[in-house]
Amino acid sequence: MAVSTFTGLQTALRGLLAQQRALDVTSHNVANANTVGYSRQEAVLAASPALRIPAGAVQGGGAAELGTGVDVAAYRRIRDQFLDLQYRAQAMRLGGLAAQVRGLEGVEVALAEPGENGIAAQLGKFWSGWEALANAPENQATRQALLESGVGLAGSIAALDRQLATASEQAAAEYESIVAGGGEVGQMAAEIARLNESIRSSLGSGSTPNDLLDRRDLLLDRLSALAQVSVTDLGDGTIEVEFGDAATPLVAGTAVSWPQALAEPGGKLGALLEISGPTGTIASYRADLDAFAGELAETVNAIHASGGGPAFFSFTPGSAASTLAVAVGAAEVQTSVGPAAGANDIAIAIGALRGGSADQAYASFVSRVGTDMSNARRAEQNADALTAAIDARREATAGVSLDEEMTNLIRFQRAYQASARAMTSFDEALDVLVNRTGRVGL
Repeated sequence: MAVSTFTGLQTALRGLLAQQRALDVTSHNVANANTVGYSRQEAVLAASPALRIPAGAVQGGGAAELGTGVDVAAYRRIRDQFLDLQYRAQAMRLGGLAAQVRGLEGVEVALAEPGENGIAAQLGKFWSGWEALANAPENQATRQALLESGVGLAGSIAALDRQLATASEQAAAEYESIVAGGGEVGQMAAEIARLNESIRSSLGSGSTPNDLLDRRDLLLDRLSALAQVSVTDLGDGTIEVEFGDAATPLVAGTAVSWPQALAEPGGKLGALLEISGPTGTIASYRADLDAFAGELAETVNAIHASGGGPAFFSFTPGSAASTLAVAVGAAEVQTSVGPAAGANDIAIAIGALRGGSADQAYASFVSRVGTDMSNARRAEQNADALTAAIDARREATAGVSLDEEMTNLIRFQRAYQASARAMTSFDEALDVLVNRTGRVGL
């Protein structure tokens, strides 16, 4: 069969349209160069089906195929799923460590160590008060100063315990706000379910919903900072999302199952649970503080009561830090075992407790908090560096390079101009064929 006169014109038109689509995609990339979560796209060009010319229609008698130009085969999203998995694993670790550091920072501020207002300084004043009383056992002003230092010490210990309890309550409240039905997790899960429906519908109609896929991946990135996330492709454009150690998937296609109980979800939620739990970090700090307060009260009371007087401190076992209080008045302060005027053996013995078991218990407590804080900050910095490195690798693959896009713009523009020039040539040829054939010499 003969090749249509308009075949070349159609071929040029295909080239013109394909380069236009490529320019459109490049323009879309440039416009979204700074859009968070956006993945670079490209128009995949492929040769359009050739025109088969049957045997005998060309010289030599054999069959032949005539190229018909180019088509846009797909609009491809540049994305590396392996890097996504690596990023989300590191984001979970970073989210947990960041939450841990924020929680420990509240404890560190409450301790105020070293400092003039910390409990260590209050302990020093308390022991100094007993030493001063040993030098002037009958002096009422010295006795009153000792009592005030004891009251201040007990108040500081109780205040620290309250601040620790508040830090725990704040972590628990933050956890609840995130996992509540209308909280951060629920909102993201609902949006993922809606995106699943839209993506499935678009794919069913033959579209390529790249921007919707980007939005869904961004939500998965954000979820991964909160807890461990596992994603399963369901094959129809939708996904199933498992979240933490929840009993059922958070999202399955277009269905959302939330809220659910979590025990060890990992990420930020796991850190908040660990910080605020009944056996968590802050609970153990409060237990250490109770042990210190109890040791302080028991060692002082044992010596103070050896002369037949009352206990110097009162407290409730099991909650010594919050209940510690001075239980005597100035006249009841014991300075010696015997009644001799100026005797000071009890005051000397209590003053000698400086640096003893109570001081050591408190120093151990402060050292533990400091070590935990230092380790958490170091781990957070390492996790942040690893996350940034993986994100940079992912950005190198999926991110928009303006230099590369400018090169593509020039490349597609030149190809468009060439296709336009080819179309003009065919138009001129057809003009001659249609309007001038048979008019030679006129």
